[in-house]
Amino acid sequence: MDTEAALARRFVSETLQNPHNAALLGRLPFLGLPDVWLVAGCLFQTVWNLHSGLNPTAHIKDYDLFYFDASDLSEAAEQAVQARVTALFSDLPITVEAKNQARVHLWYERWFGYPYAPLQSARNGIERFLVPCTCVGLQPAADPGVEEPMLYAPYGLEELYAGLLRPNPACPHLPLFQAKAESYCGRWPWLTIRAGDMPA
Repeated sequence: MDTEAALARRFVSETLQNPHNAALLGRLPFLGLPDVWLVAGCLFQTVWNLHSGLNPTAHIKDYDLFYFDASDLSEAAEQAVQARVTALFSDLPITVEAKNQARVHLWYERWFGYPYAPLQSARNGIERFLVPCTCVGLQPAADPGVEEPMLYAPYGLEELYAGLLRPNPACPHLPLFQAKAESYCGRWPWLTIRAGDMPA
């Protein structure tokens, strides 16, 4: 059984086998965004692709950036950031979406039908993905002398590598979880859904 530290090294190594992830992480500092992370699908789905013998970029619909800027919660400010992101990565054949985690609570219920308490950081947003094993993020190392990105995986990595999908008590929206988990299983059939773990 791999130790958590060994899994972390393996995870970082495998996610960087996706050249788009490597390019995004390499350019993130040029955006100058506060508390910015490359998160979620483009990371764990790269790992699942490698586990499945697929190309690292297979089945990945988009690449998500989280940042946290409480100084301006307007939609216009977020759209301006998105325009900068789109321009910076325009040479890559992917869709990159940037979301200010300081304003998620302003639109989440309108879109998804559930209330959403305000977040305090981008890491806090990573913690609330519907499936715990998908709660992962990478950001460039703060020290210029360190090449390996910093990993945030609040619930560890064992369930990610085991392919175990269960609801996240920090975001207990079971219908949304079920739809997301079934979508994942459609692309990676070896995954296992364990919806019974949801607290009453």
